[in-house]
Amino acid sequence: MSPEPGRGRYPHLNGGYSYRERVRPGGAGLSVPDYYARFYPHSDRPTWAARLLAGEIELEGRPAQAGDILTAGARLVWHRPPWTEPAVPTEFSVLYEDRDLLAVCKPPGLPTLPAGGFLDQTLLTLLRRRWPAATPLHRLGRGTSGLVLCGLNAQATARLLADWRSGQVEKRYRALSAGVAPGNSYDIAVPIGPVAHPKLGQVYAASESGKAAYSRARVLARRTDSTLFEVDILTGRPHQIRIHLAAAGWPLVGDPLYVAGGHPRGDAVPGDLGYWLHAERLRVVHPRTRVPLTLYAPVPPTLEVEETPGTGEGARQV
Repeated sequence: MSPEPGRGRYPHLNGGYSYRERVRPGGAGLSVPDYYARFYPHSDRPTWAARLLAGEIELEGRPAQAGDILTAGARLVWHRPPWTEPAVPTEFSVLYEDRDLLAVCKPPGLPTLPAGGFLDQTLLTLLRRRWPAATPLHRLGRGTSGLVLCGLNAQATARLLADWRSGQVEKRYRALSAGVAPGNSYDIAVPIGPVAHPKLGQVYAASESGKAAYSRARVLARRTDSTLFEVDILTGRPHQIRIHLAAAGWPLVGDPLYVAGGHPRGDAVPGDLGYWLHAERLRVVHPRTRVPLTLYAPVPPTLEVEETPGTGEGARQV
């Protein structure tokens, strides 16, 4: 049986995965179930204790025991049994290809790389079936659509990553925010870093102790109860546009995680869908020819300009 056209594949049973780590300093003195429950609260302590009893957890190369007390730096492995991954869309379009570079348009709902509940159902897996050496150079959130650039050989990948780190890559997005923004442009410089979350353990959000992050948002159109923004990001922090627009007072329409102020919802659950964000344009210097290259991903109808922006108060610093 084949999936319906445009709907992606059916749920997929993967082969399981082994999560390896060293015990963090804050975990010294804890039992194995207490350690996992503290640092991975997506499952409660009884669940972690059951996994321990089932022989899924290894400590220093042997099956962990209920009475083991952890020391900082000890080797832990959770051998997660195979699980069924949710169905995802699997259709993507090729925007550009040569012997060094590949650019594709990712659909919303498809993870870029393995994470959380996804191991095989990812863009990376799909790409490597056709281009075994394809390496995505950046990561779009699962709910974000648009342009993903990949290196097709080690030399191109290394050169592009160096350009990325030195700020030579220009990235532009479109985003639909709740509320009608009065200003025409917003320069946003709110630090972003990990913060504690009661259900998710830790998420990235606006944080005074976070890393510097810079975005420039311009109004493309104002609608009855929303604003269409064009956003250039000068840094690449996790969920930067979602956090920054929320910090400026304009969280994305349908965002399940971020609210005004750039803070996470306390009742948020794992999931990354429902918002409107699209990676529209990328400007790079070709890694081999060193000629500037501008790439575009077609904009979804919901993010097309339908109205002419009215006058506003100009740029605002946030």
